[in-house]
Amino acid sequence: MPSIPATMRQVRFNGSGGPEVIGIETVPVPRPGPNQVLVEVVAAGVNRPDCQQRAGKYPPPPGATDVPGLEIAGRIVALGEGVADLREGQEVCALTISGGYAEYAVAEAALCLPKPGPLSLVEAAGLPENYWTVWTNVFERGGLRQGERFLVHGGSSGIGSTAIQLAKRFGAEVFATAGSAEKCAFCESLGADHAINYREADFAAEVKRLTDGKGVDVILDMVGAAYLERNVKSLALEGRLVIIAFLQGFQAENLNLTPIMIRRLTVTGSTLRPRTVAQKAAIAEGLRREVWPMLESGTVKPVIHATFPLEQAREAHDLMESSAHLGKIMLLTGK
Repeated sequence: MPSIPATMRQVRFNGSGGPEVIGIETVPVPRPGPNQVLVEVVAAGVNRPDCQQRAGKYPPPPGATDVPGLEIAGRIVALGEGVADLREGQEVCALTISGGYAEYAVAEAALCLPKPGPLSLVEAAGLPENYWTVWTNVFERGGLRQGERFLVHGGSSGIGSTAIQLAKRFGAEVFATAGSAEKCAFCESLGADHAINYREADFAAEVKRLTDGKGVDVILDMVGAAYLERNVKSLALEGRLVIIAFLQGFQAENLNLTPIMIRRLTVTGSTLRPRTVAQKAAIAEGLRREVWPMLESGTVKPVIHATFPLEQAREAHDLMESSAHLGKIMLLTGK
């Protein structure tokens, strides 16, 4: 293994605001604590929670570094006390609570998974945040089963592109919404059976038409309040709505609750970042067992839209907030 340098580059938010607050600084390389590893980062994923943190709306949990970055891939260069099932030099991807926008990052050993063979480290860095999120929300909380109908909003996003592929591979009929003909075609190329351009049609009316009025069994929603009423209308008997973000509001008014009772609907949601290491490790084991074989065989894979060097994190955030991307946006350290 190469020697670990004394210092490294990392991204820092100089206050709260737009991409203009993003800067680069040189700091000492961190050291792993018990049950942790130090990863030489090759790539880090850019996600909407990073933009929310930059805007001052999504602070890291107490005790975590305020350096952004929720997912990484690279090579393990040091092991903390108690780590027995990983080795120095191993190529892994990892879910991080923060700190991923850096040349070196500390990760919990339990939240590291081996790089799937067919993938590059850049592609592998696009796995943790999206795959952990989709697995726990669509398949654990939403309980999606083979033969059911599944709708994901924002189908061309990193979350959406992951959800489409996994739902299809697990035998669901997949519906997706997106904001242009190009994005709808992208969703269909990933396996969506029906892609609805929400700028041209009411997705609830389209779902009703395409399902002969029956609705879908599971919805994964990132929009929030603006879609709540239509999401409820789109659910089938005993359908499940899982909310994971509030891109268009978190407070809904004048919702008729009667359909929830009459059709025995479930409205739930979750966040990933504040969960305990043990809870996230349980999700990782589900992924290792059920999804990693698909990644190893190449039947599913992350879609990388664009890569930026670490110094261009501002441009990466600009692209994320433009919603012009199809799939993942990645930062590269040059390692």
